[in-house]
Amino acid sequence: MAHYITEECITCGACAAECPVDAIYEGDGKYEIDPEKCIDCGACEAVCPTGAIKAE
Repeated sequence: MAHYITEECITCGACAAECPVDAIYEGDGKYEIDPEKCIDCGACEAVCPTGAIKAE
């Protein structure tokens, strides 16, 4: 199961910098996670300052 980013995203980029497989990219108004690339490690969730990243 991949993680996903909610509307609470403030586009700070902390999650993208932390992702070991480059699954996170800047989308329309918030960052997005490519579920095909996500390895479900949770590194992004741990660094998100707003708690916008959730596990499916």
